[in-house]
Amino acid sequence: MRIERSPRSDRMTRVDPISLRLSLGGGRVNAYLLTGEHGRVLVDTGSSCSQSAMDKALESLLADGPALRLILLTHGDLDHAGNAAHLSEAYNVPIAMHRADAAMVERGDMRAGRQVRGCFLGPLGATSMGYTRGRRFTPDIHLEDRASLEEFGVEAAVLHLLGHSSGSLGVLTAEGDLLCGDLLDNRKRPMLSSLMDQESAARITLERLRRLDVRRVYPGHGAPFSLDEVPESGRPPRRAHRRRSKDG
Repeated sequence: MRIERSPRSDRMTRVDPISLRLSLGGGRVNAYLLTGEHGRVLVDTGSSCSQSAMDKALESLLADGPALRLILLTHGDLDHAGNAAHLSEAYNVPIAMHRADAAMVERGDMRAGRQVRGCFLGPLGATSMGYTRGRRFTPDIHLEDRASLEEFGVEAAVLHLLGHSSGSLGVLTAEGDLLCGDLLDNRKRPMLSSLMDQESAARITLERLRRLDVRRVYPGHGAPFSLDEVPESGRPPRRAHRRRSKDG
């Protein structure tokens, strides 16, 4: 577990990244704590296998300052939603997400609502992440595009980011910090996520983001980056393979 505290400043919203390990050598996943003047919002919760690390991170980050008022899930994948029910009960706060991804957390099946199939998105994936039947939940709040988080004490708006899943959401703060879930990642370099349910929709979403005042991107996987670092098409150009001549 790694916690990176943002420097104190006069900014209205502070972003504190929480980096958590995934099971089976799956790398790391990010959660983020947004702190406003009157409240805090936790964006994503890590996988169930990282519950202890997440508990310790929040114990430190929430030691002083405003109270946690909402858990917001960028999408229904269980490496992001695995601790939501546990934390909702521990801090007595509601869970919010887009209704199009709700079936994933209710059934423990990341194939729900997706066109892309794959065995790891089904029960096998849930089991490997420790997402047992007892961790399933129904979200308390269904969020839509442009929903405000002001009532939870944070100056930020929700964006519907189609592509990775039908119900993927992002959060854009008043300062221009974008928490993008798994639309974009930075495992090797900033680009569209390798797992994309609707590639064409993801490219349209990326075009929309380029028209907004995005200062910094905080992905679900990898370090923060500038949106300008993402290739125009969303993916790096393919390397051209030279054809060998007949003469070798």
